Amino acid sequence: MVGPASVSPASPGLSRRTLLGGLAGTGAAALTGCSGSGPGESGGNKEPMVMTVWGGDTDKIAYQTRLDALKQAHPDLVVDLQMIPSGQYAQKVQTMISGGHGPDILELAETINVYSSKSQIVPQDEYIAEAGLDLTGQFGERMPQYFQYEGRQYALPDRSGAMITYWNKEHFEAKGVPAPTDWTWDDLISYGKELTGDGKFAHAGFNWWPLWMSLIHQNGGTVLDPESGQPTLTMPECVEAMQFVQDLTYRHKIVPTPRDYQNWGPDAGGDSMFAAGNISISTTGFWNIGTLAKAGKIDFDLAPFIAGKQRAVCASFNGLAISRTCKRPKDAFTAIAFLTGAEAQRTIIDLGQDVPANLEVQNSEQFLKPKWLKKDLSMEVFPESADAIFVPPLIPEWNEMIKAIDDSLAGFWQGTEDAATALGKAQERVTAVFARSRR
Repeated sequence: MVGPASVSPASPGLSRRTLLGGLAGTGAAALTGCSGSGPGESGGNKEPMVMTVWGGDTDKIAYQTRLDALKQAHPDLVVDLQMIPSGQYAQKVQTMISGGHGPDILELAETINVYSSKSQIVPQDEYIAEAGLDLTGQFGERMPQYFQYEGRQYALPDRSGAMITYWNKEHFEAKGVPAPTDWTWDDLISYGKELTGDGKFAHAGFNWWPLWMSLIHQNGGTVLDPESGQPTLTMPECVEAMQFVQDLTYRHKIVPTPRDYQNWGPDAGGDSMFAAGNISISTTGFWNIGTLAKAGKIDFDLAPFIAGKQRAVCASFNGLAISRTCKRPKDAFTAIAFLTGAEAQRTIIDLGQDVPANLEVQNSEQFLKPKWLKKDLSMEVFPESADAIFVPPLIPEWNEMIKAIDDSLAGFWQGTEDAATALGKAQERVTAVFARSRR
């Protein structure tokens, strides 16, 4: 899942599981540090290690169930789970590590290299080699790269699911529009106009960074130059992709404006308006499936992310890392390897929590037809999208970069500035961020 520090204030569709979960997962005990006073890694009767995660009740149950399975498989490895509200996670965990009392294992997402660049987490390459793990075979080519910094592996993927398309079957059938299984940008415009009308809109929009960044990559653009690391937001491919995003709202009028969302209510967003039947297509992650299926108010299915000049889509993701304050890193890695293995990852499916990062599990009948899902959905879109996943530029300045871009796009989302103008401002602000941080 995308982590708690990545909220885009420009987006109307922020009803992500991580945001909602942060409110529900506040019942943790007082935070304690890494247990370093017990016997060494080769001794018996080891004291419990500590693992910190964010999320809500479902996350807590899913992680605890897997930790219970770890204890059965490795009786000498006991891990205490600590839930931290998502809005407080980064500050609390970094404070714990800086004070020398960090967790042994910690959940991380797009801020992974905030930690790795400060040596707050340790590389796992030695343990991976010793265990003989094939990360590409287990997780695919791209997902391990999400957790690499300067050529070293700092976490193992735990959950990862591509952004996908939710579509309202009743709306499509009423308009005679074909299923969006292989739609291009042009298809979205032409079919979107047929789906729009009578107070309904075709698409919820692409206002969240995993969505608009996917379109930039589909168009051959990139946010940062892969060689120099400098921002490339004003390159023609980026401007063209973002102008396409804006035109969906203000030129083609198939995506609601911010004012339209406000008129629907103070909490209206893409997810909720799709669920209410006001929008025919919503592009987001796995977390809406269970809610929509349980509500049973609309007949929907799943399809891949639309395609541009090439296929590219961002994943919702998280990984498990080892704190530098951990006194038993080898034991911590043994726990992480178990938690990300096929046996433990099947628990994620049973609770309908998220998409397991383990590809064997993603391709299993257990995931494609989960017991809790009482309707037939095209769950295969997740494993079939794995080869289209791209790696976003998860730099140490990630939070500052995304905030600079978000601030620059305020007028863009309101329709008062075009893509070239807004991205020009973003280029200047991100350049200034890098100038300050890289002195």
